[in-house]
Amino acid sequence: MTAETLSVPAQPGADPAVVAGPAAGPRSPVRRLWARTLRRSVFVPLIVLSPLVALAPTADHRFNVYAAGALYRRNPLRIGPDSLHEVPTYLRLGNFRPLGRMLEKALDLAVFLLGDLFGLPTNVALRLVSFGAAIVLTLLAVLLAESLLNRDRLFATPPSTVAALVPYAVGGAFIAAGVTSTTVLFGALYLLTTALVLAVSVLACRVVTPWRRRLGWWRGLLAVVLGAGLAAFNELGYLAVPLVTAAVLIRGRCVLGLSWRRTCTGPGVRLAGLIWLGFLPVVGLVRAIIHGYCAIRLCYRGSSVALDGVAETGPVRLLSWLPPLGWQQAGYGGHRPWLVGLLPALALVAFAILAWRTARDLPLLSTVDRRQALGVAATGLVLLVLAGGLAALNADVQAYVAAGRWGLGWRDSGATAVGGMLVVLGLVLAVVVRPAARRWLVPVLLALLVLSAAVTVAANRRFAGILAQRASSELDNRIALEVTDFDTSGAGNARRCELLQEALTRYANSPTSFRRYPQTLDLVAQRKAGRPFCVPDGR
Repeated sequence: MTAETLSVPAQPGADPAVVAGPAAGPRSPVRRLWARTLRRSVFVPLIVLSPLVALAPTADHRFNVYAAGALYRRNPLRIGPDSLHEVPTYLRLGNFRPLGRMLEKALDLAVFLLGDLFGLPTNVALRLVSFGAAIVLTLLAVLLAESLLNRDRLFATPPSTVAALVPYAVGGAFIAAGVTSTTVLFGALYLLTTALVLAVSVLACRVVTPWRRRLGWWRGLLAVVLGAGLAAFNELGYLAVPLVTAAVLIRGRCVLGLSWRRTCTGPGVRLAGLIWLGFLPVVGLVRAIIHGYCAIRLCYRGSSVALDGVAETGPVRLLSWLPPLGWQQAGYGGHRPWLVGLLPALALVAFAILAWRTARDLPLLSTVDRRQALGVAATGLVLLVLAGGLAALNADVQAYVAAGRWGLGWRDSGATAVGGMLVVLGLVLAVVVRPAARRWLVPVLLALLVLSAAVTVAANRRFAGILAQRASSELDNRIALEVTDFDTSGAGNARRCELLQEALTRYANSPTSFRRYPQTLDLVAQRKAGRPFCVPDGR
């Protein structure tokens, strides 16, 4: 009896020595190419977001980081039971996110511990954790593109030209497009949620190969558990389920050229079906309970569904990821020229150095044929439509669109940016397939992405400047400094009392802020110094 051996042809245009892959040893050309690609996925978003490093905490971040540090610093394992205990309360308010809230609390605790360990103000630690989430998302975007189009084992061949361009495309799209953007508000939470959405498709795509027919019982069991977990994460996490279904179909039929029968009965589709099997019962039950509560009372606006404005908002959200729209929102309310300056110039130089190395690597990278490029574009389009559609269901987003603020960021911004950039890269490479044309097209595309990323740095610097001018931002940054460097002297107490009084005066007409400022600051001060944040008589 003989077994059929399947061989995958080398990618056309790749250097034979490079295609040799990992067998050449730990310092093989393939590994060096991948290492450089992954390093760019770190450096590009880090440079783009650097102007936001001292951005003041806003909204719930003004309180949640201190509360998480005070409550869970000594026992982080309490995060799980506490989040589960809150489920009935949040169900009555209209959402079900126990796993997402565990991640949120863990991230807030990480911010607090980072600041405590290195003596960083809370606002700086908060942004550094958010930058880390942006890096993770950029890495996952690279892996998603490569998992879709790579016909061999991942990392066995050189990265493709798409993988080389994605760090600049996605990393350059992290625009501070307003205070509701994921680069500003709940950045780490929603950027990591988007990374989770992509990671599910990355893992599923690796199951879809010409030679694999069996799924394995343990993968099936994990898929059911994963589906249930996604239903208990948050609304953005829901997107993982339809996206993984589309990704395995697109990879099997479009990229690998398998028959429809083979694609639809293969392990990838079976894996996606089992994820649906775990997802639907949980989300169906939860949404029924929420519908019952929200039918008789007003629920949380941030997660409620509004159908009236979807038709007008949906098409706008499909375009909101475009960098020019985001740049406009980043400078909203400012009047000074923002495009030129020392920081954007330095960023452009840094990007140019990275791009020069990328251009040198281009002849060694795996080329992408039309089927592969269309597969990347189709998957990006599915992600873009899903994320934009989710945002269009929100009443707040509908109000922003009605007010003409088309590029304003929201929780979907990370997902729409990844989806939109994959559509652009995939379509461009699908249209231009001749090697002679590709030789000039890819460097030109790389140069445009570099310029776009440099403009994003300028826009982010402008947004940081506008936000820093607000008295509330100055107040919250001063509070962050006092919490980090807790001065127990009489002078330190006087400064803290002055800050607390300023906060109470400023937010006298905001019951939530008026209550949470003294409550949260006293809690963290008791844990750090064994005394209230402000002792009125100075003792």
